[in-house]
Amino acid sequence: MALTTPRVDKDTFKQIFRDHWETFQQRHPRYRDRHVQAVIDKMLGCGTPESGYSTYLCPHCLEEKRVAFSCKSSFCLSCCKVYIDQWVDHIGRTLYEGVSYRHVILTMPDTLHLEFYRNRALLADLMKCGVAMLSDALSWFKKVKLEAGYVVVLETAGRAGHWNPHLHIVMTSGGVTLQQKWREVDYFPFKALNKKWQYHLLTMVKHRLATPATRRQIDALWRKYPRGFVAHLEAGKVPAGGEGLAYYLAKYVVSPPISLRRILSYDGQRVRYWYNDHKTQKRQEEEIPALTFIGRMAQHILPKGFHRIRYYGLHATCKAKKVKVLLKELMVALGRLIKGTYRIAAQQTYRERVLASTGHDPLRCTRCGGEMMLWKVWHPRHGVVYDELYEIKRGRYGPRRGIPPEAGTEGDWKKPRIQLALTGQ
Repeated sequence: MALTTPRVDKDTFKQIFRDHWETFQQRHPRYRDRHVQAVIDKMLGCGTPESGYSTYLCPHCLEEKRVAFSCKSSFCLSCCKVYIDQWVDHIGRTLYEGVSYRHVILTMPDTLHLEFYRNRALLADLMKCGVAMLSDALSWFKKVKLEAGYVVVLETAGRAGHWNPHLHIVMTSGGVTLQQKWREVDYFPFKALNKKWQYHLLTMVKHRLATPATRRQIDALWRKYPRGFVAHLEAGKVPAGGEGLAYYLAKYVVSPPISLRRILSYDGQRVRYWYNDHKTQKRQEEEIPALTFIGRMAQHILPKGFHRIRYYGLHATCKAKKVKVLLKELMVALGRLIKGTYRIAAQQTYRERVLASTGHDPLRCTRCGGEMMLWKVWHPRHGVVYDELYEIKRGRYGPRRGIPPEAGTEGDWKKPRIQLALTGQ
């Protein structure tokens, strides 16, 4: 008898946590944090009526359909596509028109990973440190003080799901001088970044963790890496256009630690998945206990209120509006095209997302083919937040001859059977 491979679907990831999360928490008390538990509960409740739902009604045949709310979390493999689309829309509106951008990746040696795992507060310092290094390098290279724009994204997952904190930074390919002039940076001394990144990172860690053991570790890293740490700057400009650049970064930045397609099997005790090895550039498969898999995923849940994406320099939120006006004037003066530089994708509704991905209209009645309408919205915390029947009875749609006011009426009814139900006919 041939053995069949266990089926992997969008519920497999949730099932792993349903089966082993309590045991994992018992063995690892640091994950009993309320915020971590809230993230897990949110993911497990995704798509269930207990987490809230919308009820749609066909006005022609009174067929009902209930659609459960999604959690819209980056930790949920079912919702990551929506999360990425929302992030792409946001970052596309953030980037400045007419300005070229570059993508910088800053990493650290494996020996430092544990320090950032134990002390999550260092992650915020890491993001500031990356900006300080690039600002220093930019002004040093151009021999003039330049203020550039930076969108810094913290990534904590390696390709195999291990803890590997590193930075993805989108920086303007140039900056503004103190005289409000734009200076382009077409060429950058790539090798100089390695030494500067090593200096800034080790100085920050030494200052924040002022212990004898840390000082010995830092001294050893200076000797082990005489050429500096890895600071990779894309040789060419990243894709033009807000949406293009955002999708380019999304695969690195806002995707969950693992995608559903990479999970090969789960038998109740062990999980098998694959990843592309960074060193060999080949596909590697790994089978690990379910508790180990949960640990590799849960360790990437950041503290409550931590902002994985931060803005510095010309992109600082407090002055972004003023900078946008200034840069537009500077780019026009340089003869750069402004109109149509960025194509922003409008945020899609539930109906549009399902229609685009499956070709099936979820709000088309399966019984009569009519278009369904929103009838009720229920939230687990707030109860019923919208009730169409209540709106009708309240007279939202105006009076209509032959129907009593207390029944609720409308001048252009598309719900004849609902009218009859309300009036008792």
